[in-house]
Amino acid sequence: MKVLRVFNNNVVLAADDDGGEVILTGRGLGYQVRPGQDVDMGKVARTFVPADGRDPDHLAQLVAGIPPEHFQLVAAAMSAAGMDAKAAASPTLVIALADHISFAIRRQELDMLLEYPLLGEVQNLYADEYAQASALLTAVNDRLERPLPGGEAVALALHLVNSGFSTGDLSYTYTMTGVIQQMVAVIEQTFGFSLDLGSVSVGRFITHLRYLFVRIHQHRQLAAEHSKIGVAIREAYPLALECADRLAAILELRLGAPLTDDEISYLTLHVARVVADQG
Repeated sequence: MKVLRVFNNNVVLAADDDGGEVILTGRGLGYQVRPGQDVDMGKVARTFVPADGRDPDHLAQLVAGIPPEHFQLVAAAMSAAGMDAKAAASPTLVIALADHISFAIRRQELDMLLEYPLLGEVQNLYADEYAQASALLTAVNDRLERPLPGGEAVALALHLVNSGFSTGDLSYTYTMTGVIQQMVAVIEQTFGFSLDLGSVSVGRFITHLRYLFVRIHQHRQLAAEHSKIGVAIREAYPLALECADRLAAILELRLGAPLTDDEISYLTLHVARVVADQG
C-alpha cells in the first residue's frame, strides 16, 4: 500500500493494491511519513474502507480526531456485547460509535450532562437496537473509571439504526423516527383506538416502515404498477387502503418521494393487520 495523505501520527489515507482508498490507523503510522511512501504494515492496527459513497478524506479527518484508546475501548465493548459481526460489516458504524463515545467521555470530564428526550420513542420503535445499545453501554462502562450515564444508550441506539442507511449523520434517522410517530398517530385517529407499541403486529408494521425508508432512500421502491397481489389487497381492505393513502401522503410530504402503487398496497396490508390485532 502507498500513503496518499497523512492526517496525524496515527492516521493515514492509503491506496490499496486495487487502487481503492482506505483509512489506516496505528501508533506512529504517520510519523515522519510522506505521501507516496510505502505503508509500514507492521504498525497498522485498524483498516477502515469508506462505503456508501462516503468521502474518504472527510471520514479520515473524523478518525484522526478520535483518540486511539477510544477506538480500542469501543472495539472491546462491541466484542463483549456480541457485536463483532456488526463491527466487521460496517466500519463506518465503528467510527460513528467511537466518535460518540469519545465526545461523551469528554463531556463527562467537563461535567456537561446531556439529556436525550427520545427515550420512550427509541425503546418502543427500536427495541432491538436499544437492547444492543444498552449492552454496549454496559460494556463501555465496565472499562471506564467514571461510567457514562444511562441516557447515552438512546444515542447509541440511534447510531445502530442509522447504520442501515447510506447517510453519514443522524438527521435521516431523526426524520424517520418523527415520521413513524406521525403515522402511528394517524392510524390511531383513523380507527379510534390507541396502538400497543409492544404488540407483534405493530412491531411488524414498524419493521416494514424501516425497510420502506431504506428503499425510498436508495430509490428502490417496489414495482410502480399494480401487481395482482397488490390489487387483491386493495380490494380486501378498503378502509385500510384509505388510511394507507393518507400515510403515503405524509411520506411524500416529509421525505419528498411519492410511493408506488405496490408500496401503498403492502402498507395497506400492514395497516389491516394492526387494526385486526387491536380489534
